[in-house]
Amino acid sequence: MNGGGSGEEVAAPAGLPQPLEWKFSQVFGERTAGEEVQEVDIISAIEFDKTGDHLATGDRGGRVVLFERTDTRDHGGHRRDLERMDHSIRRHPEFRYKTEFQSHEPEFDYLKSLEIEEKINKIRWCQTANGALFLLSTNDKTIKFWKVQEKKIKKVCDMNVDASKAMGNGSVVGSSISTNSKPYIANGGCTDRPFSYLSNDFSFPSEGIPSLHLPTATSHETSLLARCRRIYAHAHDYHINSISNNSDGETFISADDLRINLWNLEISSQSFNIVDVKPTNMEDLTEVITSAEFHPSHCNMLAYSSSKGLIRLIDLRQSALCDTHSKLFEEQEAPGSRSFFTEIIASISDIKFAKDGRHILSRDYMTLKLWDINMDSGPVSTFQVHEYLRPRLCDLYENDSIFDKFECCLSGDGLRVATGSYSNLFRVFGCSEGSTEATTLEASKNPMRRQVQTPSRPSRSLGTLSRVVRRGTDNSVDTNGNSFDFTTKLLHLAWHPSENSLACAASNSLYMYYA
Repeated sequence: MNGGGSGEEVAAPAGLPQPLEWKFSQVFGERTAGEEVQEVDIISAIEFDKTGDHLATGDRGGRVVLFERTDTRDHGGHRRDLERMDHSIRRHPEFRYKTEFQSHEPEFDYLKSLEIEEKINKIRWCQTANGALFLLSTNDKTIKFWKVQEKKIKKVCDMNVDASKAMGNGSVVGSSISTNSKPYIANGGCTDRPFSYLSNDFSFPSEGIPSLHLPTATSHETSLLARCRRIYAHAHDYHINSISNNSDGETFISADDLRINLWNLEISSQSFNIVDVKPTNMEDLTEVITSAEFHPSHCNMLAYSSSKGLIRLIDLRQSALCDTHSKLFEEQEAPGSRSFFTEIIASISDIKFAKDGRHILSRDYMTLKLWDINMDSGPVSTFQVHEYLRPRLCDLYENDSIFDKFECCLSGDGLRVATGSYSNLFRVFGCSEGSTEATTLEASKNPMRRQVQTPSRPSRSLGTLSRVVRRGTDNSVDTNGNSFDFTTKLLHLAWHPSENSLACAASNSLYMYYA
């Protein structure tokens, strides 16, 4: 059954994917007990490439670290050996460190007296070519296009001169002392003989000179070289929050708070402004752009979200400046539910298209929402991420946690969605119709440690929501009775494009899980 796991302990209705049992795979940069984390080492971006064989992370120090998958390459084996193996025994994805490079450096804008930090905001993989990897990385102001390629290091070996036969033709290679006292000129001629001497008296043997060989260059090892191919700068007055590749493989967009620009990968000197929400008078500003992404297969379509909780779908064929949207996705506010925090928690921090392009996943502060692009009346599914925090919104506002921007992701088959929370927790929900899968995991070597020993309940049931709110009156514990910590938050995670494998960034550590 599509989407099934290796350890289905919770029964699911017939025809639905079984809830997955997640297992720890790997960790990179694990902290020891009491170890202090440096600010520059905290991971700020994470992204799989389209094949899932490479993973990139960016940190607040402006570095990009690449990992490559090893289990598919190193453990192929012969066909007979593979046939002997039990088909139910599957190797979990294994990655290893590949290389890293400094993508961005701290800068200072002297015209605006503004310090530009080196933190990597987003990473996006581009199409590979000739065995080289290409990716885009951006900080608040500047986007860079990188090429990472293996270079073979060649060394010149000895000339393989036969010492026994070399004496008649001169000294053996390696000897730097000449016993001949006659003066020689730079091209090898002798100054006490006429220039016609060589041509008159010397001739090469018909069989050649066997002791003279050209030096040979051999490849001893390979080295990975990262080179910045292009820099796309000076196009954003506000902080860049998104970059997204187009399916045509030639263009990409970059979005800041008020504008979205369209770039050609080959041209860094100019971009086209396709969305501009900046009002004539900045006092009239009511919403900002929070995230933008191209459709995975239609190169003329893209979606962007706003701080009002709206998602706009635009068609680049309509006009050069897309001031009007093709579709607007908005959830109507329930009567009597408005409060001081309503607009703040409605702000969408991230959107992702499903692989089929039919659905859009959005994350606001409290919920995940799944939208059908053919139905703009409201989300088809809503998943409560940490409803137990609702009674503590005032505290979250005072310590600025309410402005944390959590990312979201979908599985390659579109059957599940995932996002992060506090205390280094992340949640996985089944989004098939009728699915009750709602799993809470912790970014640690024991991801199921926070689980309660009860079947998962529907995340969209009104009865469940009321129970969660009532249980959330205890301000120090979550719905499972575990204490939560606002200082440890899991903001960034990515789902493998074709397998049930998750990569999560907890502070400076990269955790990987499989099911």
